[in-house]
Amino acid sequence: MLFTSEKYLDAEIPGGGVLEREFKLGEVQVPGILWTRASEPSTEAPLILLGLPPLGLDKMYPRLAARARHVVADGFAAATIELPGSGARPRMPVVDEARAELRRVLAAGEPVGDDIVDRLVLPLVEQAVPEWQATLDALLALPGLGGPVGYSGGVISVGVRLAAVEPRVAAAVLFAGSLVPRAVFEEARRVTIPLHVLLQWDDEGNDRQASLDLFDAFGSEEKSLHANMGGHTGVPESAGEEAGRFLARHLKS
Repeated sequence: MLFTSEKYLDAEIPGGGVLEREFKLGEVQVPGILWTRASEPSTEAPLILLGLPPLGLDKMYPRLAARARHVVADGFAAATIELPGSGARPRMPVVDEARAELRRVLAAGEPVGDDIVDRLVLPLVEQAVPEWQATLDALLALPGLGGPVGYSGGVISVGVRLAAVEPRVAAAVLFAGSLVPRAVFEEARRVTIPLHVLLQWDDEGNDRQASLDLFDAFGSEEKSLHANMGGHTGVPESAGEEAGRFLARHLKS
């Protein structure tokens, strides 16, 4: 892991504010950002991984930085990485072709077939999850960071796979609202960590019943579904605060 820049944010936050450090990870130079307390903590801070949609880190930065400020103010560290095929990373032709076909099918009012969903999502999951695990390896080796680890947001299929295969992730907040391959429903049965799932009831781009079926498939003994009225971008602020309390309860216990 190579840190490439750093800056200080929000000096009024206890601990001297927030230290934001950009980094590059591994041979493929995956871009990422780490947010921590500016002052050295007396104890290791639990880490929350902030997922993002495939819109690019630059475009998502304002929302991610706002979430990270809250996370750090609550005594955690936060980190994110750019998804494969997004931002300045090399394109993924299979995913781009599937995305173009998805747009055509939706414009024609045709049903979205499983093949399109698989080609759109599974290559992303296959590459993103090992990159998240490599990020965890590097971050948890740094002074001042420790477990347990939480995961919040992003592409729900990535979150499901990570929760199923990564034992260092102790709790997760998942955002329903993206297409989910059938194979991911089977993986969901292997997820046993506590889950807090957010669903926008009137999400124009989301199959509500598929989201409910995915929630039902999770093998976790502790799982809660929090549905809010409104479209994809209408998540109320209170929902984010409640999700934050959920992670704090499980990562600080």
